[in-house]
Amino acid sequence: MRALIQRVSEASVTVDGEIIGEIDHGLLVLVCAMQGDTEAEADKLAAKIAKLRIFEDDAGKMNRSVRDMGGAVLVVSQFTLAADTRSGNRPGFSTAAPPVEGERLYTYFADRMAGAEALPTERGRFGADMKVRLLNDGPVTIWMEV
Repeated sequence: MRALIQRVSEASVTVDGEIIGEIDHGLLVLVCAMQGDTEAEADKLAAKIAKLRIFEDDAGKMNRSVRDMGGAVLVVSQFTLAADTRSGNRPGFSTAAPPVEGERLYTYFADRMAGAEALPTERGRFGADMKVRLLNDGPVTIWMEV
């Protein structure tokens, strides 16, 4: 699985003019299931993100996790993270998991963040035309692949 993680002061996702997920201080996680991914990759990614120390401590060093900060997570599906741009000008997405499997793993990952990782978790809607708003804090943006 692939994820683009952004430390945010606030973030929300809107579908058809309605806010369906919203957080204050925490992480916006754009996530993509790749072909061949299983629950094992989702588990590993969720655990790694929950422990990722990208929030400042009292000394101003990035040494605290979203859990340490009492923050929340907004998980948004983003199949375009599978983009292959090596040739031509139009990205290819053939390495992304098929939609049914992608949705299943996206839901599993978001449930894992809320359940096993015990983080307040909001989410987008798989396959929907979403509008994502965020106030990137730092900015801090991390690419992760497991």
